[in-house]
Amino acid sequence: MKRYAKVRNATLRNLCFHILFLLVFAVLTVFSLYVMREQLLQNAQQLGSSLTKNYAAAEQSQIDTYSTMMELGTEYLDQLTVDQVDEQEIQSWSQDFFTKMAQVLQDESVDLYAIVEGHIVAANPWEGDETYDFTATEWYRMAMQAGGEVIFTPAYQDAITGEPVFTIAQKATHSDNMLMFDVFPDDFHAAELQSLPEGSSYFLCDQNGTVLQSHMEGSNHKQTPQEYVDGLLDGIEDGSLAPYDASVTGPDGWLCGVYYYQMSNGWTTVLTIPFQTVLRELTTIYHLFLVLSGLFLLAAVLLSVRDFRLNRRMWRTHDTVQALGNLYYALYRVNYKTGTYETIKCAPDTRKQLGAMGRYDDLLHTIQAVVASSTYQEFASSFSLDNIQQLVHDQVSEFGGDYLRRFEGGERWVHVSILFDKAFAQDEVVLAFREVNEEKTRQLEQLELLQNALELSRRSEADKNAFFSNMSHDMRTPLHAIIGLSELAQHSLDEPDKMRETLDKIQRSGRQMLDLINDVLEISRMEQGKISLDYHPMDLQKCVEDCIDLFRYQAQQEQKELILVSDLHSRMVLGDAARLTQILNNLLSNALKYSESGASVTVHLTEKTAHKYGKYQIAVEDTGVGMSQEFLEHVFEPYARETRFHARSVTGTGLGMAIVHSLVKRMDGEISVTSELGKGSVFTVTLPLQAAQEPEPAPAEKEQAPFELTGKTLLLAEDNEINMEIATEILSMQGVQMVQAWDGQQAVDAFAASKPGELDAILMDMQMPNLNGCQAARAIRAMERADARTIPIIAVTANAFPEDIAETQAAGMNAHIVKPIDFAALCKLLQSLT
Repeated sequence: MKRYAKVRNATLRNLCFHILFLLVFAVLTVFSLYVMREQLLQNAQQLGSSLTKNYAAAEQSQIDTYSTMMELGTEYLDQLTVDQVDEQEIQSWSQDFFTKMAQVLQDESVDLYAIVEGHIVAANPWEGDETYDFTATEWYRMAMQAGGEVIFTPAYQDAITGEPVFTIAQKATHSDNMLMFDVFPDDFHAAELQSLPEGSSYFLCDQNGTVLQSHMEGSNHKQTPQEYVDGLLDGIEDGSLAPYDASVTGPDGWLCGVYYYQMSNGWTTVLTIPFQTVLRELTTIYHLFLVLSGLFLLAAVLLSVRDFRLNRRMWRTHDTVQALGNLYYALYRVNYKTGTYETIKCAPDTRKQLGAMGRYDDLLHTIQAVVASSTYQEFASSFSLDNIQQLVHDQVSEFGGDYLRRFEGGERWVHVSILFDKAFAQDEVVLAFREVNEEKTRQLEQLELLQNALELSRRSEADKNAFFSNMSHDMRTPLHAIIGLSELAQHSLDEPDKMRETLDKIQRSGRQMLDLINDVLEISRMEQGKISLDYHPMDLQKCVEDCIDLFRYQAQQEQKELILVSDLHSRMVLGDAARLTQILNNLLSNALKYSESGASVTVHLTEKTAHKYGKYQIAVEDTGVGMSQEFLEHVFEPYARETRFHARSVTGTGLGMAIVHSLVKRMDGEISVTSELGKGSVFTVTLPLQAAQEPEPAPAEKEQAPFELTGKTLLLAEDNEINMEIATEILSMQGVQMVQAWDGQQAVDAFAASKPGELDAILMDMQMPNLNGCQAARAIRAMERADARTIPIIAVTANAFPEDIAETQAAGMNAHIVKPIDFAALCKLLQSLT
């Protein structure tokens, strides 16, 4: 382990050095990238400022052109009056001047007009010139205040076209004559925008911030150009966009730098350039750095892992060789050509005789002294030089076996083997000896256990075969009785007494078969660990008395005596009354079953201690046929049943005592049995039961009138024809109106077709086609009608286990009745639910 730690620590140091180098490189690279980023942003600000100035100069050039044309026109107007020049002549001059101006400006959309001696004169005559109050316009006011300078109005909405427009005007120097023309911003294309950086946006705004010209990249604009520019102008005004690294979110969601220039006439050019465009090369370098860093780190890790594995493999190989050497108490290199050996490792008791090397015959002679003669004869034959040479020739890499060797402390098992590998020197093999005493002893013990298990398995298989043989016989007996008695009943239709007796025998045979089935199911649940206990306060003596009362009629019929002897100090205990009754039922049933007429069965109920957890004993003693001592060892094993000769046949599964034994163990109790052939048996159950307080008596219930089913309407879902007929006939005899459904889907459809409140309850079988009982119950409960949630649904099924009951409750059923149906219990249940 220390060597592995050294290898691991050296590898970790190398890896840490590589990572430290990578971190230094990363810090320097990140710093360089940061400096480059700052420089690129500063360069972008210079570029953006230069571009806005250039675009502003282009705009200013067109404005200067407008101004020059205006000045030429106003020089002419300064010399005119309406009285001196004919109005038609002025109109002709205006049209001629407009034509020249359109040619110079390359824009025929310019609307030129003038004021001469208080009258509007237009190149294209206006309608309503006489009524137009030009003195109220902003351009007139601004031109008059400018005193002969060219003015540009803010953009406004044209009264005729409704489009945005701005006016350029100039007042004559020596008169109030004035020349004006309107320009539409859409036709104002002074700046050439083809040279814009990728993803950039350009805006031209008047002195009020109104967008005269815009160029926005992208198509996913959440704002209009005016809304977007308003935000930019706010940042320009408060100075937040002045720094070179200031940014805003561009129209396509990218971060952009903002660059602007204010013209002499108050207009502003604004340009946004995405940082992504500015920093594109830097981003490529950054990604390349990440890839290179990742590759470097991966290479460092892979190299470190490779070094660690190589070093670890080297030390592991060394340790493995050493560990393998420690496994052997003696190792010799044998040259089968020269007939010599070399000692690598030697046993303490042969070190003096063998030394460092010698003749192979001397080695065999030393071995002869520590083994039995018969063993040596086989050893000498198997490990002779000739046989070793033959093994090598056949390329047998390992050959050996186990034998008993004498040591100073006694005989122990040893494994000897010939090891051959091409890595060895020519004509050499290794003869290795190691102790395998514990391993060999364990193998022998396991062999013995396997033999015992095989024998037990054969016996268990024989017991199971006997069980199935007995079960086949025992189940055929009541089944034969039921079939035979049914045929007899068909011939006794005119003899009521004989018919009643026959039906009674059929019923007893059916119950006998049900008991056999219940035993098989119970032992199956026990083997799967599905038995649970439910402890409640109970009167122990009353529980035992009630159980005995169930067998009194049988005892009287068979002329046997059934006695209870009780000696209790505390009758109230915490216990599972149902499981205790199950134990007593099996014990009493066996006691009566295996005893002849005139025998007695005595139940002794005794309290051994009076502490919180008392020891209670229940002993069932009979004077029956008893059991042999050989069978007593197997009485609690499943399927075990002693074959004896009796005056009458005895049926059973051989599972009753196994069930009793399992239940007693689950209750942390003990069970024992004593018996003697011809004298009887005593089964003694000892249980640790906690004392409990006697519950307060429940208030006396008012006497209720017998429950009547007359007039009730029940829906019965059952796919078995005979079960449907039996249930329908018996309930119809009670005055019940029956609605039949032969599967789960029919039950759902029948309920849906009924009127609300028409059905009083639903009897639902579980295993049915189309929909099973639980699925049908869920479908009914999900219906949109009031009685779907309140109508009682009772599961009527052969599935009698607790998990089956839990499943029906989860499906929305109210109660659970086990087949074969106890119609008296069903009536009480219907009384409580309807």
